[in-house]
Amino acid sequence: MRLSLGELFSANFSIDMGRWLKVSGSLLALVAVSTQARAQDVPGEVPLADVLEILAVDRELLAIDAAGGGQTVARLRLDEVVVWKGARGKVGVVITDQRVLAVATQSGSWQEADYGRTELRPESALLGERIALAITSDRVLGFDGGSGNLVEQRLGPREKFVAARVGENVAVVVTDRQAIGLSPFLGGFFSVPIGLKDQIESISAESNIVTLTSSRQILIFRATTGTWEERTR
Repeated sequence: MRLSLGELFSANFSIDMGRWLKVSGSLLALVAVSTQARAQDVPGEVPLADVLEILAVDRELLAIDAAGGGQTVARLRLDEVVVWKGARGKVGVVITDQRVLAVATQSGSWQEADYGRTELRPESALLGERIALAITSDRVLGFDGGSGNLVEQRLGPREKFVAARVGENVAVVVTDRQAIGLSPFLGGFFSVPIGLKDQIESISAESNIVTLTSSRQILIFRATTGTWEERTR
């Protein structure tokens, strides 16, 4: 059977179009996989699943790690009372009448900070997915879920606490003298001064960024870089 030129062209076009669709479909799949892989490598990707559970059983604190497996145990002291406990994402905090304890997934041990003689304990902690805050009368305690370290910054004489906010991967504490940012990627606190005449108008903490607006400036803290940016109004 002989095909006309038009029929032959139509048949070849159909075959080429089918091949093109298969090739283009494969390319699109590769692009999707590549894009997904890049997204997974982005620092501070959210949301995270809750993969840590905190239990207080028989005078022991158990941090059960659903991601890496295993348990991290801390013993309660004689007559020590658990006041508050909570977990979110990869971090967990326990507040007792004697100290603050914190733990992260894949941690080898609990981190802890005892209260000073006249220090007033916090009633609760603020939890992100990789970060946590607990504020006493004398200092700010921050837990960096990235390294698993509990860090602190003492407040100055007569320095007044104003507000605190926590995002998934960033936290900020604002006093009448400074704004203190906390990042789980670089570790430690990063502070910027606030003028005595500045009136705080708004404070927000999103997944990786803090924005503080005052009467004189806008302050921006980025968790991925640990830096403050200032913009005069």
